[in-house]
Amino acid sequence: MTQVEDMVVVGTGPAGLTAAIYGARSGITPLVFAGTQHGGQLTTTTDVENFPGFAEGILGPKLMEDMTTQAKRVGAQIKYAQIDEVGFSDDGQTKKLFTSEGQEILAKTVILCTGATAKTLGLNQENTLMGHGISTCATCDGFFYRNKVVAVVGGGDSAMEESLFLANLAQKVFLIHRRDAFRASHIMVERAQKHPNITFLTPYNVEKIHSQDTQVAALSAITIKHTQTHETKDLSLDGLFYAIGHTPNSQTFLPWVQTDDHGYVKVVDQVKTQTEGVYAAGDLCDPHFKQAITAAGLGCQAAMTAIRYLDES
Repeated sequence: MTQVEDMVVVGTGPAGLTAAIYGARSGITPLVFAGTQHGGQLTTTTDVENFPGFAEGILGPKLMEDMTTQAKRVGAQIKYAQIDEVGFSDDGQTKKLFTSEGQEILAKTVILCTGATAKTLGLNQENTLMGHGISTCATCDGFFYRNKVVAVVGGGDSAMEESLFLANLAQKVFLIHRRDAFRASHIMVERAQKHPNITFLTPYNVEKIHSQDTQVAALSAITIKHTQTHETKDLSLDGLFYAIGHTPNSQTFLPWVQTDDHGYVKVVDQVKTQTEGVYAAGDLCDPHFKQAITAAGLGCQAAMTAIRYLDES
């Protein structure tokens, strides 16, 4: 007979590993599935200086390695496999999960922490330079570009917010958008346009990324192309920030969870999904903050809520 797990955690970013730690410390043995990117988006960053407890900062991969070690030490079981399909029920009964290897897992509670994937432009060298001049989070990495020249790509409120955030740190910020019109609210566009450190470049696309020929590759410049005249020009840059949105990794769990128009899982009481005994935490259900510390906090809440559910069942 197949064993029924008390708690299955899907994902091993800050939310998933925190949920695993809290679950294990309650006396159960959470079964945690790492998926295709163990450690989540933090594994693509370099220095993390805004996570509490690390006065000198910590490398993103090292932080996730330490959280993994802690989760294992307190009793969580981590499997390096992907959940490809689920079969939940909305009446609180046992949940079914299926791995990429075809294994069926049964669980009383499930915590979904699969995060969201930042959209990129699909240009050459993006993967190599991610964390070495290219970033998808200004609030995470902006500090490293104090008094430097950076660019932000995007036309929504996030692009305006990130440009304004960076403008208070960087020497100059180029805001690059492929159209003259913006999706962002009028007030956000107006604020960005009024900031003396921000220069709008529209309508332009980023055509090419250039890197320095050093021991460790680093961004040096980009080529942009006018969408109407097709004129190109190069911009020397220290940093390039993408603010073109995220894709929540929620598709696998439909229709057992509800999502908003952008694919983020809808929750009530912070972490509860529409399906009893199924919870969501981290960037998967957070379209606003997308920080390691907020993801960890939601992972804690999800685990504690699941534990309460198990105690009352």
